[in-house]
Amino acid sequence: MAIQVGDSAPDFELKDQHGTPVKLSDFRGKKNVVLVFYPLAFSGICTGELCSIRDELPTLGGDDVQVVAVSVDSVFAHRAWAEQENYEFPLLSDFWPHGDVAKTYGIFNEEAGLATRGTFIIDKTGVVRWKVENAIPDARDLDEYRKALAAIS
Repeated sequence: MAIQVGDSAPDFELKDQHGTPVKLSDFRGKKNVVLVFYPLAFSGICTGELCSIRDELPTLGGDDVQVVAVSVDSVFAHRAWAEQENYEFPLLSDFWPHGDVAKTYGIFNEEAGLATRGTFIIDKTGVVRWKVENAIPDARDLDEYRKALAAIS
């Protein structure tokens, strides 16, 4: 069942590009979270989206916002991609059990074996305040992130 606006965001723990475990609940009470699911590292649309997030992060809410990006790629692929593109936010590996977190959030494409382009904005109390899901070939609009974050600030 897909997570809806107003639901408590399901907690999870995944390893980032450095192999460090990151829990969603680590940000509770501290930061709003922009949880970005993307299909695959190194792909054109995903690179464009995450580079835009990297470049626009200060305008997305500054120190009050934590971006957390998730895909089924391995920690090793994430590390190489993060180094190549200078991503400083966590890239989390939903590699095994394969796509388990994406499935929990209701955005795993079973046929393709990866997440669709889903974004969930989670407030400091852990409640989903905004979400969008785009098809795999359709990039998301960062202006919508800004509006949603402004609404909960």
